[in-house]
Parts: sequence; structure tokens; C-alpha cells
Amino acid sequence: MTKDTIALGEPDAGREARGGERKRGIDRVIMLLEALLKHRSPARVGDIAKMINAPRSTTYEIVNSLLDAEMLETVGSDGHVYFGRAMHLFGWAYSHHNAHYRRIIETMDAMASETGETVQLCGLRGNKYVVLDCRDSPGPFRISSDVGVEVPIPWTASGRLLLGHMSDEEVRAFVPKQDYRLPDGRVISEAGFLADIATSRAQGFSETSALADRFTWCMAAPIRDRSGAITRTLCLVLPVDTPEARRGELLSQLRDRARGLSLEGN
Repeated sequence: MTKDTIALGEPDAGREARGGERKRGIDRVIMLLEALLKHRSPARVGDIAKMINAPRSTTYEIVNSLLDAEMLETVGSDGHVYFGRAMHLFGWAYSHHNAHYRRIIETMDAMASETGETVQLCGLRGNKYVVLDCRDSPGPFRISSDVGVEVPIPWTASGRLLLGHMSDEEVRAFVPKQDYRLPDGRVISEAGFLADIATSRAQGFSETSALADRFTWCMAAPIRDRSGAITRTLCLVLPVDTPEARRGELLSQLRDRARGLSLEGN
């Protein structure tokens, strides 16, 4: 047993999942990593077992294997675990050996420096919107977003582009009804959201103001893959009172940079 191994001896040791819901080991690993990602902070193994609805004995075994592989590491002295240095190496390998992603990151760095505004790379995970990467505004009014946090699609400018390939019926089936309710209690109409998608599809960009945050103006431009599909967006997040002329300049620059990152036709 390594120094980081967490001792077993939980009361449900040896039990299998009830109701015929046995999971393959790799499924449990994926569920555990996803749970930690959504939790966004270290957690005790017993709590992780509850998150993924798995026997604690099984969860302890998986955690100990991931600790040995340095994919997880212990945090503090109270049995908490979180992502380890091997996960950093996996991310480094992806970002440094994916030429397109490197181009995107270089563009984000340049835009943040040139504009002084918050620049984001956005996409979907399942039926939620996520910020995949972000360069925060260096200015005094800082707008930042948590990378990886899942957000309802209707709250976002990017979502109106990322669903542009869907029919109205497909959008209705894809977006949960509760996701139209904003944090402050306002409700976005489904009809209005569908109309926004159609407008964004036609004009090739999307803008929203004061939705998830009453103080921000968001603009998004599509990054298309080789088939022409919109799988990611390049975004700017501005103070809501940014002058219209300034917004126009930034939108033009954003669309130009996003076109330059698109793979369609290459």
C-alpha cells in the first residue's frame, strides 16, 4: 500500500450495486472523474461514492488505483482527493499536439492583449454549455467565467449558434424546460429562443445582454469544423454599457478571427 492509499474497511465492502445496475470498471472511473470535475474541489471518497451512486468499497478501490497512477492525489489530511499531476500531463499533451487547438489558444491570447476584454472558447457538453478555455480581461472591470462549469444553453450567446443545425422540434427535445429560467427568476420564452437561433444562423454571429449576468454583453462567432458544423465558438464578454461603436468594432474583429480558425474548406 502506497503512502497515499486510502484504507478500506467500509461497512459495505464486498457489496455489488443493487437492482442489476452493475457498472464496468471503466464506466465507474469515467463517472468518478466526471463527478470530481463537476464538484470542482477535493472530496472525500465516501462523498464521491454518493455522487456516483456506487458502493464505497468499489469507489475506494478505484480511487486507490488512480492514486497509484497519479491521476488523483490526496489533499490535506482528512481523506480528500482531487486531480493529480498525471491529469495535467494529459491536458498538456492534448494542447501541445493538437495544432488546431494551439492556433485557437494563440488567437485567444492575442485578442485578450489587443482588446483588453475577456475572450472565451465555448462549446457543449451534452445538453449544457461550457467555457472550454478563457483569457480574462486585464482591465479594471474584470469579467471571468469558470472553465468547465455547465450552464443552461439558453443563457448564452454561443448556445444560439451551437444549436443552429437543429430543427425547432429537435431544440425543444434537447433543451430542458427548466433551463429557460435565468438565475434572477426571469424566464426566456421558448419561442423567443428559437427565433434567436434562426437569426444567429442567418447572420453568422450571436449577441446577448444581461441574461445570466445583468452586467455583461456577450458576443459569439462560430468556429466551424471541416464539414462546416459549428462545434465551438469564439466569444467576447464585455461590460453591458460598452458603447455601440466599440461593440461593432469588437464584433468585426471577433468574426474575422473565428473565420480564420474555422477548418471548413481547408
